[in-house]
Amino acid sequence: MADPASYRPKTGEIPTDPGVYRFRDPHGRVIYVGKAKNLRQRLTSYFANPATLLPKTYAMVHAAASVEWTVVGSELEALQLEYTWIKEFAPRYNLAFRDDKTYPYLAVTMGETIPRVQVMRGDRRKGTRYFGPYTAGAIRETMDTLLKVFPVRSCSAGVFKRAEQSGRPCLLGYIDKCSAPCVGRVTPEEHYAIAEDFCAFMGGEAKRFISQLEKRMAAASEELDFETAASLRDDIIAMRKVFERNAVVLSEDTDADVFAVEEDDLEAAVQVFHVRGGRIRGQRGWVVEKVEEATGPALVEHLLQQVYGAQAETDSRIPREVLVPVLPEDAEQLTVWLSGLRGAKVALRVPQRGDKAALAKTVHENAVQALRLHKIRRAGDITNRSLALQELQEALELVEPPLRIESFDISHVQGTNVVASMVVVEDGLAKKSEYRKFSITGEAARDDTAAMHDVLTRRFRNYLAERDLPVEERDQNRKFAYPPNLVVVDGGQPQVAAAVQALAELGIGEDEIRVVGLAKRLEEVWLPEGDFPVILPRASQGLYLLQRIRDEAHRFAITFHRQKRGKAMTASVLDDVPGLGPARKKALLVHFGSVKRLRAATVDDLSDVPGVGPSLAATVFATFHGSEPQESAPAINYATGEILES
Repeated sequence: MADPASYRPKTGEIPTDPGVYRFRDPHGRVIYVGKAKNLRQRLTSYFANPATLLPKTYAMVHAAASVEWTVVGSELEALQLEYTWIKEFAPRYNLAFRDDKTYPYLAVTMGETIPRVQVMRGDRRKGTRYFGPYTAGAIRETMDTLLKVFPVRSCSAGVFKRAEQSGRPCLLGYIDKCSAPCVGRVTPEEHYAIAEDFCAFMGGEAKRFISQLEKRMAAASEELDFETAASLRDDIIAMRKVFERNAVVLSEDTDADVFAVEEDDLEAAVQVFHVRGGRIRGQRGWVVEKVEEATGPALVEHLLQQVYGAQAETDSRIPREVLVPVLPEDAEQLTVWLSGLRGAKVALRVPQRGDKAALAKTVHENAVQALRLHKIRRAGDITNRSLALQELQEALELVEPPLRIESFDISHVQGTNVVASMVVVEDGLAKKSEYRKFSITGEAARDDTAAMHDVLTRRFRNYLAERDLPVEERDQNRKFAYPPNLVVVDGGQPQVAAAVQALAELGIGEDEIRVVGLAKRLEEVWLPEGDFPVILPRASQGLYLLQRIRDEAHRFAITFHRQKRGKAMTASVLDDVPGLGPARKKALLVHFGSVKRLRAATVDDLSDVPGVGPSLAATVFATFHGSEPQESAPAINYATGEILES
């Protein structure tokens, strides 16, 4: 661990202006981002008496090797820059609010020509409207009910394309839960309007639609059109069923997000109720490890930055009112920032009395329960991960616990389509954003040891190149910038020897990066210097962690190998035609139906395909027949020998 005094800037060098600062580790990786109204006052607090620092702050300043800052014009600019850098660098010592569970959302892909309604989880996409979150059962029931009223397409792209080609809609089209734009029952414009109505209903305009249907039902009854009236009655019942599912908690003109926080010295749980039109439309929760010194106001500030910053990038709606348990320190600047994201005024306040205060109390009770449940579930997980890293440190005689582990695996079928994978685990958890895959060709593909040598050489050659870059350039080229404490290769002594040789040729010694192999047969751990393997107990958490890393590398390599093998098996003779791209290749195959018919086509036939001119047609013909076409060559029926034209 570094001594903070070794990189402490002189007090007089630090400006007193507002700004944003970054702490970096010895490898140049940003590990903490913060902002301050007065940079000098804030930064000097990190280099105070270590006894006065919180444990996590103490760990951060000792893990860092340098600190830098950027002066900005105002506190609002500091707020925006801090959010941008936290999102870009994902510093390990910053608060990171992650969902305590993966909630499903009802999503409508309004960015597509033919919008689709579906249940979505995970990252949000631009151009897609999201409603929720909901529980899994409620969201599917809501979707099933509303498709009777708003028959929006809900099928996948493959099903839609097959229906379009066959001219027959899928089952949902036959039972009137889809307007079947695939077969032209409605135009794309009409279908888009239906999707907009669906979004409007889910966005809180339910009463308008119910009122319209009631008027139409009354008119149909007066005209004695009882069949239409009955259909409209069923639609009204379906709408009310969805509309009344959520209880009214506030006045109908209230759009608000109500946040509550429950915290202890180590962690905090956050809950939010999304109120739209006075009704609770969804609930969401996060649990965060307090890796920085953060009081209630600081927690709320970071929470709003991350939640609404991410929503603004996916066109999600920010409400008129944001209710929080305590105002953040920079409440005024945060309000300006939120209003800018929304494009209209946002009120940020603490509810004091009445229905809003009562609802905030209910949200807080949910946060209390969420933190309690999280601690019960996570206690075993943290203990096991810490024990695993400690066991590996002792068994492999490492100077410090292997906080970053990289595992490599080779995959092929009888020496063809050779690929390799690299998976990364930090603090005992997979870091999928830093997984990498490699294609291996030439002499390196002759066997597993040569392939392993090639992959390790490529990975750590890139590391050495990026390590020597200036800090600013390294931030932009972070693909291989950070070295592991431990490298795990799939195999025994030969694979370990190949990996060690690759590192040695690059000037990287075993004292910098430790290499071990994990053999599948007896799950023994091979070290470079040993004639005999290290046998970890079968119940060892360290062995279990190595097995999980090895198996994940194998899965990732197999997945990439299958993709590459699938592409190789679908290679076509058209791939060798110069100047023929994917679009024209597809047009030729669609026009002729098969390569056999394409091979029999003349230059004139090829020129009839949209996008294929005489020059390209001649090139395609020459590729199949090995020479330029003869303009005067007659067409012949090869079955009878008859000359068809001269």
